[in-house]
Amino acid sequence: MRQNPARRAALLDAAIEVLAREGARGLTFRAVDTEAGVPNGTASNYFNNRDDLLTQVGHRFYERLDPGGDVIAAAQEGPRDRDRVTELMHEVVERVSNFPSGYLALLELRLEATRRPELRQLLTERIRADVDANIAFHVESGMPGDATTVVLLYLALNWLILERLTLPDVFSEERFHDLVTDAVERILPGPGRAD
Repeated sequence: MRQNPARRAALLDAAIEVLAREGARGLTFRAVDTEAGVPNGTASNYFNNRDDLLTQVGHRFYERLDPGGDVIAAAQEGPRDRDRVTELMHEVVERVSNFPSGYLALLELRLEATRRPELRQLLTERIRADVDANIAFHVESGMPGDATTVVLLYLALNWLILERLTLPDVFSEERFHDLVTDAVERILPGPGRAD
């Protein structure tokens, strides 16, 4: 197997685009090579088989979605109140929504995971770790609410993102923005409206 990290990342980014556009059935080594603009056979030099490619795509999605140290540091500044939680939830929704092919590819991976135990295990572990990390960050940073608050926001906002990316005409952008704020307000009650 080839070990050029930049080439591997480019192939995985291409696989995300193919998966989002064509679905799991359209994800072939040839399609990835074409999307990446590399010679046919390149992807097969980097991934053992299709299962390996799917698994690596799952890892790559989370690499690309990582908020980075600047966002984490900024999240820890200022007051720890519902308004701050609202700001953070808007940031998360925007970051995920700004990577639509990644989110749609993740949905395809989730569907494929119902048929592939190794992929199911990977996604279960990765998503559970992500939720646990978000809970830990929320609680340790002194934000209001508890673990259930984080889980309920995770569930509600994931569906809002799904609506935004798959059926964008269901809610206007303004209504979508208001729904993020309203989700925080309803899940994390407190004084005043968090605008």
